[in-house]
Amino acid sequence: MEKSRLQRQFDFILEADREKSILRQTLIADGTAHENDADHAWHMALMCVLLSEYANEEIDVLRTVSMILIHDIVEIDAGDTYAYDAQAVSTQREREEKAAERLYGLLPDDQGARLRALWEEFEAGKTPEAKFARALDNIQPAMLNNATDGRQWVSHGVRLSQILSRNKNTADGSAVLWEHSYNNFILPNVEKGRIVEDTPR
Repeated sequence: MEKSRLQRQFDFILEADREKSILRQTLIADGTAHENDADHAWHMALMCVLLSEYANEEIDVLRTVSMILIHDIVEIDAGDTYAYDAQAVSTQREREEKAAERLYGLLPDDQGARLRALWEEFEAGKTPEAKFARALDNIQPAMLNNATDGRQWVSHGVRLSQILSRNKNTADGSAVLWEHSYNNFILPNVEKGRIVEDTPR
């Protein structure tokens, strides 16, 4: 018997609960535990509501929050890919495409297509909403790394060149927030030796 629309929606919602079990490399602000994907999405959504005035271009906040809330759902199947793990990054797209097919496929066709399109929009990073969402996706972990005295940057031997490469498009979403992140979260950790200074600041 074919599942009802409501049953398919609840199937997806229940599956999304697994995001709470996907641990990230970033620690929460008090340093007592690793952040999980659900923590990350909620925190970014809150940041979007509070900081949207700093987007370079006017954005649809609800659309951006929706994008943020579903942007890492694929990691339920694909796992978290650490930004500075080159080998994992090389297979990330393939793993996440397969995951997107299954996970968004749980939903009724219209909603599945809509959420899949939002995920693709985030990945492409071309619209004002996607640019801002991706900026927050880079700034939020930098903020937490700074709050924990750069512990994860130190433990992974993260270099300034890696951080600058990772953030090469952050200012496209918000020049103001990127400047704040660079001056308040990143540079102080370079100066304290928590980030390896291997390139000009």
